[in-house]
Amino acid sequence: MPERIEPRPGQESVWDYPRPPALEHSDKHIEVFFNDILIADSSEVIRVVETSGPPVYYIPEADIGMKHLIENTHKSLCEWKGLASYYDIEVHDKYTRNAAWHYPQPTTGFEGIKGYIAFYAQLMDACFVDGELVKPQHGTFYGGWITSDIVGPFKGEPGTEGW
Repeated sequence: MPERIEPRPGQESVWDYPRPPALEHSDKHIEVFFNDILIADSSEVIRVVETSGPPVYYIPEADIGMKHLIENTHKSLCEWKGLASYYDIEVHDKYTRNAAWHYPQPTTGFEGIKGYIAFYAQLMDACFVDGELVKPQHGTFYGGWITSDIVGPFKGEPGTEGW
């Protein structure tokens, strides 16, 4: 197992997050940019935290430019939250597949994220939490957002396959 990085004052360790994951309402200001357009802007988000992963921010549909999202047929299953559906994103001449996801019928305990959408930071031009540029969680499966107030190590990084 990895050696936990000790958080400094004002930081959180992902190794202190619960399993199964927890939903937390957050008033952090979240911004998502794609093709130089602000496509999501909210201060009423839900943060999902789970042991060894950076937080995933779910943004209410009302705070997203839904005209840029195209629901597709891709699905994935989370053992905790249920069946996820995906969106492609298109802004002007720029297009990316499976860039955002949501849970149309989340499982018991996770109903709070119904009507909310999460974005893969690595597929966006930029994502911000309270004005800080997010570092995407490593890999193509996880969608966590790393900021200076979060320490790991994080699952998804090279060498973490067995976690």
